[in-house]
Amino acid sequence: MTRVFFTDGSASPNPGPGGFAVIENGKPVALGSEEGETTNIRMEGFALVAALEVAGGEDCEIHTDSEFWINVITKWAPGWAAKGWRKSGGPIKNLELVQKLYEAYYSYAGEVKLVWVRGHVGHEGNELADEWANKAREGARL
Repeated sequence: MTRVFFTDGSASPNPGPGGFAVIENGKPVALGSEEGETTNIRMEGFALVAALEVAGGEDCEIHTDSEFWINVITKWAPGWAAKGWRKSGGPIKNLELVQKLYEAYYSYAGEVKLVWVRGHVGHEGNELADEWANKAREGARL
């Protein structure tokens, strides 16, 4: 059976304090935060890492409104890794997070399907992930 997750990240202001959430079956299964100057992009990446950790090697489908991170994982990072973690346009932003997510994704034991969903259009799973990412930014924990 494939586990289905919804992820989101939040920073307010952006940059500023941030939080992330992973939702499964309408409930948060992972929450986290980063203090100081972080971004919603970083928090989205941490949410994807957390979803893979929660899934624990089982087949999973991860719904995210971050087309950026889907592109990083599936299109750009393999080339960066092959070039020694370099890109022609300058340094890779959030390199440690990119590498962590790349490793988690490409060494994952089960099948992972990344699904892009449009954010903030009333999709229940995405809205819950957004709500809990904001709560995590404000200090909520499981």
